[in-house]
Amino acid sequence: MQKIRKGDEVIVIAGRDKGKRGTVLRRVDPTHLVVEGVNVVRKHVRPNPMKGQVGGIVDKSMPIDQSNLMLLNPATGKGDRVGVKTLEDGRKVRVFKSNGEMVTVRG
Repeated sequence: MQKIRKGDEVIVIAGRDKGKRGTVLRRVDPTHLVVEGVNVVRKHVRPNPMKGQVGGIVDKSMPIDQSNLMLLNPATGKGDRVGVKTLEDGRKVRVFKSNGEMVTVRG
C-alpha cells in the first residue's frame, strides 16, 4: 500500500523547496511524485504549429522523490509519518503515527 497517494496534502522536508506545501497531482513511478507548486522549473519550449503550441519559456512542475515528502497532518499542521492498520473487516487503512487517526483523502 502506498503511503502517499494522489490528492494528499504533503510538505517538503528536504531540498531547495523545503517547507513548501502542496497537493499530489500524480505519481510518475513507484518513487516519484508531481506536487503542485513544488520543484517548478522554467522550461524552454519550441513552437509546434501542427499542435497549435506557441514557443517560449513555461513553468513546469517536475517530479520529486517521495523520500523528500511527508504527509501533512491536519490536526497538528505538521508533517507526520504514516503507517498501515488492518480493520476488523479486513480493510487496510493509512493512519498517522503520532495520534493514530485515519488519513482522509481530500482529492
